[in-house]
Amino acid sequence: MSGAVLGVSTGAVARRLGVSPTTVRSWEQRYGIGPAVREDGRHRRWRPEDVAMLEEMCRLTSSGIPPAEAARAALAVRRGPDEDVRPGPPHTPPEPHGAHAPSGGPRRTRQPGSGNGLPLGEVRQECRGLARAAVRLDGPAMEALLQQALDTHGLVTAWDEVMVPTLHAVGRKWEATDNRYVEVEHLLSWHVSTTLRRAAVTAPRASAHGAAPVLLACLPGEQHTLPLEALAAGLAERGLPTRMFGAAVPAEALRAAVCRSGPAAVVLWSQSRSTADAALARHMAATAFGLKGARTAPLVLLAGPGWSVRALTAGMVRPHGLREALDLIAALYARTGAVEEADGPAPGTGGGVPSRP
Repeated sequence: MSGAVLGVSTGAVARRLGVSPTTVRSWEQRYGIGPAVREDGRHRRWRPEDVAMLEEMCRLTSSGIPPAEAARAALAVRRGPDEDVRPGPPHTPPEPHGAHAPSGGPRRTRQPGSGNGLPLGEVRQECRGLARAAVRLDGPAMEALLQQALDTHGLVTAWDEVMVPTLHAVGRKWEATDNRYVEVEHLLSWHVSTTLRRAAVTAPRASAHGAAPVLLACLPGEQHTLPLEALAAGLAERGLPTRMFGAAVPAEALRAAVCRSGPAAVVLWSQSRSTADAALARHMAATAFGLKGARTAPLVLLAGPGWSVRALTAGMVRPHGLREALDLIAALYARTGAVEEADGPAPGTGGGVPSRP
Protein backbone atom coordinates (compact mmCIF):
# COMPACT_ATOMS: atom_id res chain seq x y z
CA MET A 1 0.00 0.00 0.00
CA SER A 2 1.42 3.43 -0.86
CA GLY A 3 2.83 5.85 1.69
CA ALA A 4 0.43 8.52 0.42
CA VAL A 5 -2.46 6.43 1.76
CA LEU A 6 -0.98 5.38 5.09
CA GLY A 7 1.07 8.49 5.84
CA VAL A 8 4.73 9.21 6.56
CA SER A 9 7.37 7.48 8.64
CA THR A 10 8.42 8.41 12.16
CA GLY A 11 11.69 9.83 10.88
CA ALA A 12 9.91 12.06 8.39
CA VAL A 13 7.40 13.40 10.91
CA ALA A 14 10.19 14.00 13.45
CA ARG A 15 12.11 16.11 10.93
CA ARG A 16 8.98 18.09 10.17
CA LEU A 17 8.36 18.82 13.86
CA GLY A 18 11.98 19.52 14.73
CA VAL A 19 12.26 16.74 17.30
CA SER A 20 14.18 13.47 17.35
CA PRO A 21 12.53 10.17 16.34
CA THR A 22 13.35 8.94 19.84
CA THR A 23 11.18 11.71 21.30
CA VAL A 24 8.25 10.75 19.08
CA ARG A 25 8.57 7.08 20.06
CA SER A 26 8.86 8.05 23.73
CA TRP A 27 5.63 10.04 23.55
CA GLU A 28 3.88 6.97 22.12
CA GLN A 29 5.28 4.60 24.74
CA ARG A 30 4.63 6.87 27.73
CA TYR A 31 1.48 8.76 26.79
CA GLY A 32 -0.24 6.89 23.95
CA ILE A 33 0.58 9.55 21.34
CA GLY A 34 0.92 7.08 18.48
CA PRO A 35 -0.36 6.64 14.93
CA ALA A 36 -3.81 5.19 14.40
CA VAL A 37 -2.53 2.87 11.64
CA ARG A 38 0.63 0.78 11.30
CA GLU A 39 1.83 -0.74 8.06
CA ASP A 40 1.68 -4.56 8.30
CA GLY A 41 0.83 -4.11 11.96
CA ARG A 42 4.43 -3.14 12.79
CA HIS A 43 5.79 0.00 11.12
CA ARG A 44 4.51 3.37 12.26
CA ARG A 45 2.85 5.46 9.55
CA TRP A 46 1.60 8.91 10.50
CA ARG A 47 -1.50 10.25 8.71
CA PRO A 48 -2.41 13.97 8.59
CA GLU A 49 -4.60 13.73 11.70
CA ASP A 50 -1.76 11.98 13.54
CA VAL A 51 0.67 14.72 12.54
CA ALA A 52 -1.81 17.38 13.71
CA MET A 53 -1.92 15.60 17.06
CA LEU A 54 1.89 15.67 17.34
CA GLU A 55 1.98 19.35 16.36
CA GLU A 56 -0.42 20.11 19.20
CA MET A 57 1.75 18.06 21.55
CA CYS A 58 4.77 20.16 20.54
CA ARG A 59 2.86 23.41 20.96
CA LEU A 60 1.58 22.53 24.42
CA THR A 61 4.88 21.26 25.79
CA SER A 62 6.62 24.37 24.44
CA SER A 63 4.21 26.51 26.48
CA GLY A 64 5.35 24.72 29.64
CA ILE A 65 2.52 22.20 30.04
CA PRO A 66 3.78 18.85 31.42
CA PRO A 67 3.92 16.13 28.73
CA ALA A 68 1.29 13.87 30.34
CA GLU A 69 -1.24 16.70 30.48
CA ALA A 70 -0.30 17.87 26.98
CA ALA A 71 -0.80 14.35 25.64
CA ARG A 72 -4.36 14.19 26.91
CA ALA A 73 -5.18 17.46 25.20
CA ALA A 74 -3.34 16.52 21.99
CA LEU A 75 -5.27 13.25 21.68
CA ALA A 76 -8.46 15.30 21.52
CA VAL A 77 -7.20 16.86 18.28
CA ARG A 78 -7.30 13.46 16.55
CA ARG A 79 -10.36 12.09 18.34
CA GLY A 80 -12.48 15.23 18.02
CA PRO A 81 -14.03 17.40 20.75
CA ASP A 82 -17.08 15.15 21.26
CA GLU A 83 -15.15 11.93 21.77
CA ASP A 84 -13.64 10.48 24.90
CA VAL A 85 -10.10 11.84 25.04
CA ARG A 86 -8.75 9.16 27.34
CA PRO A 87 -6.26 7.01 25.45
CA GLY A 88 -7.46 3.42 25.11
CA PRO A 89 -6.07 0.19 23.63
CA PRO A 90 -3.75 -0.32 21.88
CA HIS A 91 -2.29 3.01 22.99
CA THR A 92 -3.05 3.08 26.73
CA PRO A 93 -0.10 4.97 28.19
CA PRO A 94 1.76 3.63 31.20
CA GLU A 95 2.01 5.74 34.31
CA PRO A 96 4.74 8.39 34.01
CA HIS A 97 8.15 7.07 34.96
CA GLY A 98 8.88 7.67 38.60
CA ALA A 99 5.21 7.86 39.64
CA HIS A 100 5.64 4.65 41.69
CA ALA A 101 9.24 3.76 42.42
CA PRO A 102 10.14 0.04 42.67
CA SER A 103 11.08 -1.36 46.04
CA GLY A 104 14.75 -1.29 45.08
CA GLY A 105 14.84 2.54 45.13
CA PRO A 106 13.78 5.52 43.03
CA ARG A 107 14.13 5.44 39.28
CA ARG A 108 16.58 7.91 37.85
CA THR A 109 14.39 9.17 35.03
CA ARG A 110 13.35 12.57 33.75
CA GLN A 111 10.28 13.89 35.49
CA PRO A 112 7.32 15.27 33.52
CA GLY A 113 7.75 18.95 32.86
CA SER A 114 11.51 18.81 32.35
CA GLY A 115 13.42 20.76 29.72
CA ASN A 116 14.18 17.80 27.44
CA GLY A 117 17.31 16.85 29.33
CA LEU A 118 18.65 20.33 30.10
CA PRO A 119 19.85 20.75 33.72
CA LEU A 120 17.24 23.29 34.79
CA GLY A 121 16.64 22.54 38.46
CA GLU A 122 13.82 24.40 40.24
CA VAL A 123 12.63 27.00 37.74
CA ARG A 124 9.45 28.61 36.45
CA GLN A 125 7.21 26.60 34.17
CA GLU A 126 7.86 29.11 31.38
CA CYS A 127 11.56 28.30 31.62
CA ARG A 128 10.90 24.60 30.98
CA GLY A 129 8.75 25.36 27.97
CA LEU A 130 11.44 27.65 26.56
CA ALA A 131 14.05 24.93 27.07
CA ARG A 132 11.95 22.38 25.18
CA ALA A 133 11.48 24.79 22.28
CA ALA A 134 15.21 25.56 22.25
CA VAL A 135 16.22 21.89 22.08
CA ARG A 136 13.78 21.40 19.19
CA LEU A 137 15.24 24.49 17.46
CA ASP A 138 11.68 25.83 17.30
CA GLY A 139 12.32 29.51 16.64
CA PRO A 140 8.68 30.68 16.41
CA ALA A 141 7.84 28.98 19.72
CA MET A 142 10.87 30.54 21.43
CA GLU A 143 9.92 33.99 20.16
CA ALA A 144 6.34 33.63 21.37
CA LEU A 145 7.36 32.28 24.80
CA LEU A 146 9.95 35.00 25.37
CA GLN A 147 7.51 37.76 24.47
CA GLN A 148 4.84 36.19 26.67
CA ALA A 149 7.26 36.09 29.62
CA LEU A 150 8.13 39.74 29.06
CA ASP A 151 4.48 40.79 28.84
CA THR A 152 3.44 38.73 31.87
CA HIS A 153 6.29 39.30 34.31
CA GLY A 154 8.07 42.46 33.17
CA LEU A 155 11.64 42.78 32.01
CA VAL A 156 13.57 42.13 35.23
CA THR A 157 11.68 38.97 36.23
CA ALA A 158 11.60 37.65 32.65
CA TRP A 159 15.36 38.15 32.40
CA ASP A 160 16.29 36.81 35.85
CA GLU A 161 13.85 33.90 36.08
CA VAL A 162 13.18 32.78 32.50
CA MET A 163 15.90 33.88 30.08
CA VAL A 164 19.00 33.54 32.26
CA PRO A 165 18.21 30.09 33.76
CA THR A 166 17.54 28.67 30.29
CA LEU A 167 20.71 30.20 28.83
CA HIS A 168 22.75 28.84 31.74
CA ALA A 169 21.21 25.38 31.35
CA VAL A 170 22.08 25.29 27.65
CA GLY A 171 25.61 26.44 28.46
CA ARG A 172 26.06 23.69 31.06
CA LYS A 173 24.71 21.10 28.64
CA TRP A 174 27.11 22.30 25.97
CA GLU A 175 30.08 22.06 28.36
CA ALA A 176 29.09 18.56 29.53
CA THR A 177 28.39 16.99 26.12
CA ASP A 178 31.60 17.55 24.18
CA ASN A 179 30.47 20.69 22.31
CA ARG A 180 26.99 19.41 21.46
CA TYR A 181 24.03 21.79 21.72
CA VAL A 182 26.06 24.71 20.33
CA GLU A 183 23.34 25.28 17.75
CA VAL A 184 20.74 25.37 20.55
CA GLU A 185 22.72 28.03 22.42
CA HIS A 186 23.17 30.16 19.31
CA LEU A 187 19.50 30.07 18.31
CA LEU A 188 18.27 30.71 21.85
CA SER A 189 20.70 33.63 22.26
CA TRP A 190 19.52 35.10 18.99
CA HIS A 191 15.86 35.03 20.01
CA VAL A 192 16.61 36.41 23.48
CA SER A 193 18.54 39.25 21.83
CA THR A 194 15.70 39.89 19.37
CA THR A 195 13.15 40.04 22.20
CA LEU A 196 15.27 42.44 24.26
CA ARG A 197 15.96 44.75 21.35
CA ARG A 198 12.29 44.81 20.42
CA ALA A 199 11.48 45.76 24.00
CA ALA A 200 13.99 48.62 23.86
CA VAL A 201 12.59 49.93 20.57
CA THR A 202 8.93 49.74 21.62
CA ALA A 203 9.38 51.23 25.12
CA PRO A 204 7.48 54.50 25.71
CA ARG A 205 9.71 57.44 24.96
CA ALA A 206 10.35 59.99 27.69
CA SER A 207 11.59 63.57 27.53
CA ALA A 208 15.34 63.58 28.20
CA HIS A 209 15.92 67.35 27.86
CA GLY A 210 19.35 66.74 26.31
CA ALA A 211 20.49 64.57 29.20
CA ALA A 212 23.86 62.86 28.99
CA PRO A 213 23.57 59.23 27.87
CA VAL A 214 24.51 55.95 29.49
CA LEU A 215 27.34 54.22 27.62
CA LEU A 216 27.13 50.41 27.49
CA ALA A 217 30.12 48.38 26.33
CA CYS A 218 31.82 45.02 26.64
CA LEU A 219 35.51 45.19 27.46
CA PRO A 220 38.13 44.23 24.84
CA GLY A 221 37.94 40.49 24.19
CA GLU A 222 34.48 40.18 25.76
CA GLN A 223 31.71 38.82 23.51
CA HIS A 224 28.79 38.41 25.96
CA THR A 225 26.38 41.20 25.06
CA LEU A 226 23.00 39.82 26.23
CA PRO A 227 23.23 41.26 29.78
CA LEU A 228 23.93 44.70 28.32
CA GLU A 229 21.00 44.30 25.93
CA ALA A 230 18.76 43.53 28.91
CA LEU A 231 20.06 46.64 30.66
CA ALA A 232 19.52 48.74 27.52
CA ALA A 233 15.90 47.53 27.36
CA GLY A 234 15.37 48.40 31.03
CA LEU A 235 16.86 51.86 30.61
CA ALA A 236 14.64 52.44 27.58
CA GLU A 237 11.60 51.52 29.70
CA ARG A 238 12.62 54.23 32.15
CA GLY A 239 13.15 56.73 29.37
CA LEU A 240 16.91 57.00 29.91
CA PRO A 241 19.17 57.70 26.89
CA THR A 242 21.72 55.02 26.01
CA ARG A 243 24.59 54.38 23.63
CA MET A 244 25.16 50.66 23.05
CA PHE A 245 28.61 49.78 21.71
CA GLY A 246 28.28 46.00 22.00
CA ALA A 247 30.94 43.32 22.08
CA ALA A 248 34.73 43.59 22.40
CA VAL A 249 35.11 47.37 22.21
CA PRO A 250 38.81 48.27 21.78
CA ALA A 251 40.23 50.28 24.67
CA GLU A 252 41.09 53.31 22.55
CA ALA A 253 37.62 53.32 20.98
CA LEU A 254 36.04 53.17 24.42
CA ARG A 255 38.13 56.09 25.65
CA ALA A 256 37.20 58.11 22.57
CA ALA A 257 33.50 57.30 22.99
CA VAL A 258 33.53 58.52 26.60
CA CYS A 259 35.31 61.76 25.69
CA ARG A 260 32.98 62.46 22.75
CA SER A 261 29.64 61.61 24.39
CA GLY A 262 30.20 62.86 27.94
CA PRO A 263 28.08 60.09 29.50
CA ALA A 264 26.41 60.23 32.89
CA ALA A 265 27.38 56.59 33.44
CA VAL A 266 29.57 53.98 31.78
CA VAL A 267 28.66 50.30 32.14
CA LEU A 268 31.59 47.94 31.50
CA TRP A 269 30.66 44.28 31.14
CA SER A 270 33.13 41.49 31.94
CA GLN A 271 32.08 37.84 31.93
CA SER A 272 35.42 36.44 33.09
CA ARG A 273 38.48 37.58 35.01
CA SER A 274 40.52 37.45 31.81
CA THR A 275 38.60 40.38 30.29
CA ALA A 276 38.24 42.55 33.42
CA ASP A 277 40.57 45.54 32.88
CA ALA A 278 40.76 47.50 36.13
CA ALA A 279 43.19 50.08 34.70
CA LEU A 280 40.77 50.90 31.87
CA ALA A 281 37.89 51.20 34.33
CA ARG A 282 39.91 53.63 36.48
CA HIS A 283 40.67 55.68 33.40
CA MET A 284 36.94 55.88 32.59
CA ALA A 285 36.12 57.01 36.14
CA ALA A 286 38.81 59.71 36.00
CA THR A 287 37.78 61.10 32.59
CA ALA A 288 36.22 64.49 33.32
CA PHE A 289 34.42 66.78 30.89
CA GLY A 290 32.37 69.96 30.92
CA LEU A 291 33.07 73.61 31.57
CA LYS A 292 36.08 74.64 33.59
CA GLY A 293 35.11 74.81 37.24
CA ALA A 294 32.15 72.47 36.71
CA ARG A 295 33.77 69.42 35.25
CA THR A 296 32.19 66.05 35.99
CA ALA A 297 33.18 62.42 35.53
CA PRO A 298 30.84 59.52 34.76
CA LEU A 299 29.75 56.91 37.27
CA VAL A 300 31.39 53.64 36.22
CA LEU A 301 29.43 50.43 36.79
CA LEU A 302 31.56 47.28 36.88
CA ALA A 303 28.98 44.76 35.65
CA GLY A 304 29.38 41.01 35.27
CA PRO A 305 30.99 38.15 37.20
CA GLY A 306 34.48 38.88 35.87
CA TRP A 307 35.03 41.87 38.15
CA SER A 308 36.64 41.63 41.57
CA VAL A 309 35.65 43.93 44.42
CA ARG A 310 39.33 44.88 44.57
CA ALA A 311 38.85 46.74 41.28
CA LEU A 312 36.49 49.25 42.93
CA THR A 313 37.84 52.77 43.41
CA ALA A 314 36.27 56.21 43.72
CA GLY A 315 33.55 56.81 41.14
CA MET A 316 32.79 53.12 40.65
CA VAL A 317 30.02 50.78 41.79
CA ARG A 318 29.52 47.06 41.26
CA PRO A 319 25.80 46.30 40.85
CA HIS A 320 24.52 42.84 41.70
CA GLY A 321 21.97 42.11 39.01
CA LEU A 322 19.84 43.93 36.49
CA ARG A 323 17.45 45.57 38.94
CA GLU A 324 20.21 47.14 41.02
CA ALA A 325 21.98 48.46 37.92
CA LEU A 326 18.76 50.05 36.69
CA ASP A 327 18.10 51.69 40.04
CA LEU A 328 21.65 53.01 40.39
CA ILE A 329 21.57 54.62 36.97
CA ALA A 330 18.05 55.99 37.40
CA ALA A 331 19.15 57.64 40.66
CA LEU A 332 21.68 59.76 38.75
CA TYR A 333 18.96 61.25 36.57
CA ALA A 334 16.38 61.51 39.35
CA ARG A 335 18.60 63.87 41.35
CA THR A 336 18.96 66.29 38.44
CA GLY A 337 15.42 65.95 37.07
CA ALA A 338 16.90 65.54 33.59
CA VAL A 339 14.39 62.91 32.49
CA GLU A 340 10.62 63.00 32.85
CA GLU A 341 8.88 59.65 32.46
CA ALA A 342 5.88 59.90 30.20
CA ASP A 343 3.77 57.16 31.77
CA GLY A 344 5.17 56.63 35.28
CA PRO A 345 7.56 53.86 36.36
CA ALA A 346 7.99 51.11 33.79
CA PRO A 347 6.49 47.74 34.69
CA GLY A 348 8.83 45.08 36.02
CA THR A 349 11.75 47.43 36.80
CA GLY A 350 11.38 47.86 40.51
CA GLY A 351 9.27 50.95 41.15
CA GLY A 352 11.11 53.31 43.49
CA VAL A 353 14.60 54.64 42.84
CA PRO A 354 17.12 54.52 45.72
CA SER A 355 19.73 57.16 46.22
CA ARG A 356 23.25 56.59 44.98
CA PRO A 357 25.51 55.09 47.65
